[in-house]
Amino acid sequence: MFSDHLAVNRVIVCAAALVYWAGVYVQTRRIRRQIGRSPNVKPRGRKERLLWGGWSVVVITWLALPFVAGTDQSWPGLRIIPSLSSRVSLFFGVLLTIVGYAGTLWCYVVMGNAWRMGVNRSEKTLLVTRGPFQWVRHPIYLFQVIMLTGTALLLPTLVSFWILILHITCLVVKAADEENYLSRVHGEEYDNYVSRTGRFLPRLQSILR
Repeated sequence: MFSDHLAVNRVIVCAAALVYWAGVYVQTRRIRRQIGRSPNVKPRGRKERLLWGGWSVVVITWLALPFVAGTDQSWPGLRIIPSLSSRVSLFFGVLLTIVGYAGTLWCYVVMGNAWRMGVNRSEKTLLVTRGPFQWVRHPIYLFQVIMLTGTALLLPTLVSFWILILHITCLVVKAADEENYLSRVHGEEYDNYVSRTGRFLPRLQSILR
C-alpha cells in the first residue's frame, strides 16, 4: 500500500517538474520571438553565475527526486519521512503544485513581453503592477516556492527540504538584485510601488484595500 502511494507521488512530482520547466522553455522562446533577442537567459556577472549554479542544483535535484526518493535507505537524505507521508500530505502536495503552476501562468500572462529571466542593467523594461504584482513584487518566485513545498509534501525527504531552502536562499539574493536595478531604472515610481507591496508575501493593508 505504501509503495503504491509513493508511486503515485513520484509520478505527480515528475510530471509537475517536467511541465514546469518545459513551460519556462516555451516562455523563453516565446519572448525571444516577440522582442527579437534573448530575455536575459545568459547570466551576467559573478553573482548571477553563482545563482544560476544554485538553481541548476535545484532543477536537477527536482527532476531526479522522483526516481531516487525512498530508494536508498542507507542514505538518510533520500529516506521518506513516514510522519509526513499521508493522504493529507498528498492532498496538500497536489493542491500546492496546481496553485503554484497556475499562479506562474497567471504571472506570464500579466507580464507579457516584460518577462525576463535575468537582469540587463542597460535595458529598461515596463514596471508591471497588475495582477498578482499589485500585492507581491516577486509572485513568480512565490509560486515556485509553493510548488517546491508541494514537492516536499509529496516526497518528504531531507533532500526535498534542502533544495527548498537552497531555492529560497537564491530567490532572496536574486530579488534584492532585481529590486536594486528596478529602483535605479524607475526611481520614485518603483519606490512608491515597494512601499505598498510585499517582496514575497502580500502586506496586510494591501489585502484589506
